[in-house]
Amino acid sequence: MKQWCMLAAGLAICFGVRAGEVQVAVAANFTAPMEKLAPMFAADTGHKAVLSFGSTGKFYAQIKHGAPFEVLLAADDETPARLEREGQGGSRFTYAVGRLALWSRQAGFVDAQGEVLKRGRFDRVAVADPKLAPYGAAAIDTMRKLGLLDTLRPKLVLGENIAQAWQFAATGNAALGFVALSQVYADGKLKEGSAWIVPASMHAPIRQDAILLGKGKDNAAAIALMQYLQSSKAKAVIRSFGYEI
Repeated sequence: MKQWCMLAAGLAICFGVRAGEVQVAVAANFTAPMEKLAPMFAADTGHKAVLSFGSTGKFYAQIKHGAPFEVLLAADDETPARLEREGQGGSRFTYAVGRLALWSRQAGFVDAQGEVLKRGRFDRVAVADPKLAPYGAAAIDTMRKLGLLDTLRPKLVLGENIAQAWQFAATGNAALGFVALSQVYADGKLKEGSAWIVPASMHAPIRQDAILLGKGKDNAAAIALMQYLQSSKAKAVIRSFGYEI
């Protein structure tokens, strides 16, 4: 009977342990992948992932002030490490390595080498706040490495997170935006517009770690989600949005 339950339910909990919910804080760049993974997780385990999206910096502050999150999917590896040092959780692992892209909603506007930045024929460049968002910090590093930061600084428009930076570019409020590749890329191709995929050598690696927070350490659904994100099935979805893993 036990063997049948494991085969029939896969990762689902059986023998009297009821499926539950897990409160998940998700970095804004990982919105699209997690929205795809959450129903798969529910179908495979019976557990429900309740998702909140935002900036890693704000989530850190909320967690420190007692927010009910049980799992954090951060946009960096520093915040989960800090939370672990402060006794707020454990069981960290890297669930994705992010890629940065310079993107325009206009087809043909951004060339494959990013030379559009040097030509300067645009009014604004959207960037996530580098103090709160690792992708914003990566964008600043990229512009500095290109020797263009001082030139472009007057044109920068800051979003509080990478979702808002993308929104500025998607609505035309900025001609260009440094965004997470996952926001404009799916199933191995660009969804629309034009983009330069920034070489990983232009900035520090964007390692994104998951951490099981203290409030989730006894929650079977939280533990199951941490395991699920490390499965080959989940990794295939993550890669399809342009992440490395």
